[in-house]
Amino acid sequence: MLKPDATRLEVWGDPVAHSRSPQLHAAAYRALGLNWTYERRRVTAAAFTGELAGLSDRWRGLSLTMPLKGQAFHASAQRDRRAELTGAVNTLLLTDDVPRGFNTDVGGIVRALGDEGVHEVDRGRIVGAGATAMSALVALSELGADRVEVVARRPAAVAPLARLGTTLGLEVIGVSFDAPVHTDATVTIATLPGDAEVPPAAADALARSGGLLFDVVYGHWPTVLASAWERAGRPATSGLGMLLHQALLQVRVFVTGGTEDALEGESLVLAEMHSAVVGD
Repeated sequence: MLKPDATRLEVWGDPVAHSRSPQLHAAAYRALGLNWTYERRRVTAAAFTGELAGLSDRWRGLSLTMPLKGQAFHASAQRDRRAELTGAVNTLLLTDDVPRGFNTDVGGIVRALGDEGVHEVDRGRIVGAGATAMSALVALSELGADRVEVVARRPAAVAPLARLGTTLGLEVIGVSFDAPVHTDATVTIATLPGDAEVPPAAADALARSGGLLFDVVYGHWPTVLASAWERAGRPATSGLGMLLHQALLQVRVFVTGGTEDALEGESLVLAEMHSAVVGD
């Protein structure tokens, strides 16, 4: 049972000063009429276990960003399916008898793509093979993809994604950035950092067959890939939608105990969260 007197929340990570989570969550709780606090704290990987153990029963939950998602996974006594598949927890609910972990990044991607009119994917592409790529692969699987091309600098980095693909029942094909031909994709999910360097020729080749570009970056826009998509006359969108929707799912967790039940007045809550980070 959720503890009604647990009202403290934070986002932890290293670095964390750039996080927009406090604005998003504060807007949501104002809209819901909840007098909860949500702040940020720089927590290193080495300090995570001690910081978590030091929390009192006033704490409702935590949002986790890099490099803490793996440690939050191991700290969770129970996890949702998306967390189990990806090995990553970005949301810890602390109001039950044991910590419960959730991955709301997957749902954030699915819901954001839905906003762009993408409700079904046949063949997808992921650029990058880091931790976010795992969530992107699960999201593409949930949208029906049976084949996903993963573009990565190091072929060995694709191996964990290939294993996850086997679990999900889809084919994962690893290719290099300088591949001369890429398979046509309904959507390309770019998971690279905003300042990542991509050779212009490689970016242009990806754009020619990439469908919609969904770039998880939202602070460095346009990215190199987004510029290539623009040159090709193809649609591209930033990761702002993912940011909003993964945060909304976190709010669901903290309010209802899970991601499935909608909030009261959820459309208004989402609009307030949107305004908090981009304005009217």
